[in-house]
Amino acid sequence: MPRADEQEHAFLQFALETGVLRFGEFTLKSGRVSPYFFNAGLFNSGAALSRLAYFYATALHELEAEPFMLYGPAYKGIPLVSATAVALADHYRRDVAFAFNRKEAKDHGEGGQLVGAPLHGDVVIIDDVITAGTSIRESVDIISATGASATAVLIALDREEAVTEDGDSAVAYVAKTFGLRVHPLARFSTLLPFLSERPELANHLDALQAYQARYGRATSAIESG
Repeated sequence: MPRADEQEHAFLQFALETGVLRFGEFTLKSGRVSPYFFNAGLFNSGAALSRLAYFYATALHELEAEPFMLYGPAYKGIPLVSATAVALADHYRRDVAFAFNRKEAKDHGEGGQLVGAPLHGDVVIIDDVITAGTSIRESVDIISATGASATAVLIALDREEAVTEDGDSAVAYVAKTFGLRVHPLARFSTLLPFLSERPELANHLDALQAYQARYGRATSAIESG
């Protein structure tokens, strides 16, 4: 198996090649002006989604022991959870059940808010990023209401920047608040050495380091394990 940092660099290279990871000047929803932007919505072809699902499945295979099932919050989590379940079966012979939610409960046919396998046992949430933790809170509530237990979250990128008054990152906040293991495919701290190894991108390092100095998380909470 490749080392964790090698796997993260491979994922970042993939994000760069697909245009998901970009550098420049971007105003975020928070109002912060970021020197980089990660738009997981641009994993928008069959080949890109297949490779993305492989990264998700590999992380799950290495970090989470069975039994568990997968849950994807609408809307971005729906293709992610479906493709990850397929990748687990294809690459690791692990047949894992999955489910996702509707934004609005259906009042005809089978009805209800959930689609897929009935939620049960330990559940891993599959999403792209964590910003304020709102989506995770909703997911945990939906899962808990069925009697199942949310145990972990797998995301594409941890920006590792402070979002709370205590200086916690969004990932640290979710880990602390909900008691979840949070596994990112890549982290901001890995992005810096990734760029330094690529001369054509190294000119972005100063801007990223300045951003980290201004907004980097103040605490060192352990977010995964």
